[in-house]
Amino acid sequence: MSYVEMPGAKVPIRMWTDPASVEDVALQQLRNVATLPWIKGLAVMPDVHYGKGATVGSVIAMQGAVCPAAVGVDIGCGMSAVKTSLTANDLPGDLSRLRSKIEQAIPVGRGMHDDPVDPGEFHGFATAGWDDFWRRFDGVAEAVKFRQERATKQMGTLGAGNHFCEVCVDTSGYVWLMLHSGSRNIGKELAEHHIGVAQKLPHNQGLIDRDLAVFVADTPQMAAYQNDLYWAQEYARFNRSLMMALFKDVLRKEFRKARVTFEPEVSCHHNYVSRERYEGMDLLVTRKGAISARAGEYGIIPGSMGTGSYIVKGLGNEKAFNSASHGAGRRMSRNAAKRRFSTKDLEEQTRGVECRKDSGVVDEIPGAYKSIDQVIDQQRDLVEVVAKLKQVVCVKG
Repeated sequence: MSYVEMPGAKVPIRMWTDPASVEDVALQQLRNVATLPWIKGLAVMPDVHYGKGATVGSVIAMQGAVCPAAVGVDIGCGMSAVKTSLTANDLPGDLSRLRSKIEQAIPVGRGMHDDPVDPGEFHGFATAGWDDFWRRFDGVAEAVKFRQERATKQMGTLGAGNHFCEVCVDTSGYVWLMLHSGSRNIGKELAEHHIGVAQKLPHNQGLIDRDLAVFVADTPQMAAYQNDLYWAQEYARFNRSLMMALFKDVLRKEFRKARVTFEPEVSCHHNYVSRERYEGMDLLVTRKGAISARAGEYGIIPGSMGTGSYIVKGLGNEKAFNSASHGAGRRMSRNAAKRRFSTKDLEEQTRGVECRKDSGVVDEIPGAYKSIDQVIDQQRDLVEVVAKLKQVVCVKG
């Protein structure tokens, strides 16, 4: 489908989905965003749903301003995937050992490594900028400085919620590794600190929603936020890269005879800010639950843990600010999913996937999410499909 345009106070709201399918609270959030004085455009992806601060699945283009709550508290959250030389025939019938080995190598939930992981130990890990990145920690907000040790030990860890590591098989039978994570606790604390600062600024007192408080250009608060934002986005990128190195190491050890090789990684943020230019304007584009989809750019759009995921290539649609959805998108809240579904439902909906099937992950059941195939179909003018993957192992925190 192409987009549907709804009227907004300052800009039209372009929606790559049927507005009737979107919850009223999410529609109101979108209308609120469209009232911001600095806004120059708003695009809504087919995985849209209500979120804290701003709607998940929204692309907000502003001039001279950025809203920290619209970025969210998991700054730089995103996806990485890599195709391997293994095929489905190389995998054992019982995948529980492989899942266990992944869980041993990559801490999940609130877990962290006992000691910081040295990226130099891994063949092929891109260490360029690593030392400079950590030196720049001295320049982040004083409020989080005491978290430095935790931040170093959480580098290369998964987290909880909808974050995951997966072994997948594509329609040609090749095995892929895929993971979803962000900037961990340090990104969360930086985000919360700056959201609090923004909400106290005088120019934000008359906003329709205090969660839409912004920083404006040429102020010390904006400079401080952008410094910490870009640092946290880099943390998230390094975190996924280091996890993928650990993930690959598991496969090399488990399939020594096969001598596994890996193609170049595909990686993308889906909660972040980028400086981009549209219609002659230099804009700050916030993607909250959306990926960049410039022409020819590879991206990852995952489904829930029992369905499937897609590797895509961007078509460069400027009406969507060169963006696409970040996943299937929730169709019910976590609490609603827990009320609606049981562990028996979870077992049925994840049949054939080696994964947790206990009450702790019922809120991640496929039934709580929209149909990934439908979400892909609604954005055929934003991306083209390169590969469709199906999970066979899913590790969650």
